[in-house]
Amino acid sequence: MSPTDATKRARRKPEELRSARWFGPDDLRSFGHRSRMMQMGLDPADWEGKPIIGILNTWSEFNPCHTHFRERAEHVKRGVAQAGGLGLEIPTISIDESFTKPTSMLYRNMIAMETEETIRSHPLDGVVLMGGCDKSTPGLVMGALSAGVPFIFLPAGPMLRGHHAGKVLGSGSDAWKYWDERRAGNISDAEWSGLEGGIARSYGHCMTMGTASTMTAIAEAMGLCLPGASSIPAADAGHQRMSTQVGRRIVDMMWENLQPGDIVTEASVRNAVTVAMAMGCSTNAVVHLLAMARRAGIALTLDHLDALGRTTPVIANVRPSGTTYLMEDFFYAGGIRALMKQLGDKLDTSVTTCTGLTLGQTLEDAEVYNEDVIRPLDNPIYREGSLAVLYGNLCPAGAVIKPAACDPKYHQHQGPALVFDSYEEMKKAVDDENLAVTPDHVLVLRNAGPHGGPGFPEWGMLPIPKALIRQGHRDMLRISDARMSGTSYGACILHVAPESFIGGPLALLKTGDIIRLDLANRRLDMLVDEAELEVRRAGWAKPEPRYQRGWGHMFQQHVTQADEGCDFDYLTRDFGPAAGDPAIN
Repeated sequence: MSPTDATKRARRKPEELRSARWFGPDDLRSFGHRSRMMQMGLDPADWEGKPIIGILNTWSEFNPCHTHFRERAEHVKRGVAQAGGLGLEIPTISIDESFTKPTSMLYRNMIAMETEETIRSHPLDGVVLMGGCDKSTPGLVMGALSAGVPFIFLPAGPMLRGHHAGKVLGSGSDAWKYWDERRAGNISDAEWSGLEGGIARSYGHCMTMGTASTMTAIAEAMGLCLPGASSIPAADAGHQRMSTQVGRRIVDMMWENLQPGDIVTEASVRNAVTVAMAMGCSTNAVVHLLAMARRAGIALTLDHLDALGRTTPVIANVRPSGTTYLMEDFFYAGGIRALMKQLGDKLDTSVTTCTGLTLGQTLEDAEVYNEDVIRPLDNPIYREGSLAVLYGNLCPAGAVIKPAACDPKYHQHQGPALVFDSYEEMKKAVDDENLAVTPDHVLVLRNAGPHGGPGFPEWGMLPIPKALIRQGHRDMLRISDARMSGTSYGACILHVAPESFIGGPLALLKTGDIIRLDLANRRLDMLVDEAELEVRRAGWAKPEPRYQRGWGHMFQQHVTQADEGCDFDYLTRDFGPAAGDPAIN
């Protein structure tokens, strides 16, 4: 394979290194920088004339998805050294999905800010971003795009398949499934304990097509990962080799001056959206794609996402949109390279990737090994893409649904609303076996958006009321201004914007109002006349802010709504360019 134009540009010279501005001059400041490097046991030969590569590591003992990153950083360093660079590890905030409260989404922008400022304030010529658990991928990429130095993303990789009592388990998805059975009284304490121990058997992120697998696939489809990297299971020896290759490649990227803007373009973002739709992606992909694109100055909108979704079938038979398989199976079937090859001319294969080659060149030898896992375009899991965008008087700025993961009978539905103002109120009600509810009711949770949650929590897969569970029902229409775990499924409408906490129309809905969903026409409406809504609007009182201090206060002052990516208003390109590189002046 021959290099693209991106690799033919003039190679950087050692004196043009960004780090040379810290270490090269014969002055007092650089004396201090060199002496402190020597204080750490380094010799001038370690850095003189060599690129310094920052390895931003989101490892934490509280993050099971990234347990292996402490070791993987050493593999990256080895690769950097092999290519003639100096790799230095820098810890960054590690936000896990399992333990972080009230929600990890409250801190995605914190990851992005820390990444941007860490890169800008240190003598780094290139960066390796180590992430995978849901918010780490978009947060790291957002920050690195704003910082503007060459970078490459190292995905954590999915964990191995879960197993218990002869059954294959998928993280998240089967937890929801079996929890409903436990609520129905169908699972014993011993069985529940066995499920707990068998559903997550190795380090690595969720092995369903949850948010983690979705976002690492998106990063690769954008051209930010080595070919096939996002599909490799975390526990596979190939993941170690890939980590070393990442270290070697980032050094070459730096010498080639291959910048983020050469890779993340309108075409590569469209590719990422198309791949996400074909993968059966998490609904969380919407808010992260919008934010990542806007950091690159690309005005991606909900309408763009919906349009690509209408023409891109789901061809990855991976739970929860698929019926059988998990990410380990997807890897054995050929992985993301095979899926992209299968998409054919739905992708722009002329785009440049972090390899310096075009996407097309990286896919030349890709092959599908199991067409039940990675389906051909004429035999999809679902004829349209994973996600659809709705509008209407309940969601004038948009809402999101995952049609492929819900019962088709809910694609057209009309029924009375059962409205809850808080998660606590909802949880108490659905566990009441005497709750007055029918399968036609529409469960509604509000005050769960970016401001109301606070932080936009994953509360959108509202539990089926126990009264209906006992009758054998396992799905019903549910609406909220919250998010939903990527491992979730069901007829859930999410990201209702504007959110109710700031006065969006969802705040005006009352129990008993009739709601109509028309998926084919992308409509979600409450059948309440405008005169009545005006009366309700006049009587609505704005609630008190959730936070009075700290990060939460900053978050609620500056976070945008779901339809704009929930980034901070002052961090996008629309607000203005970042300040100049401070270097050592």
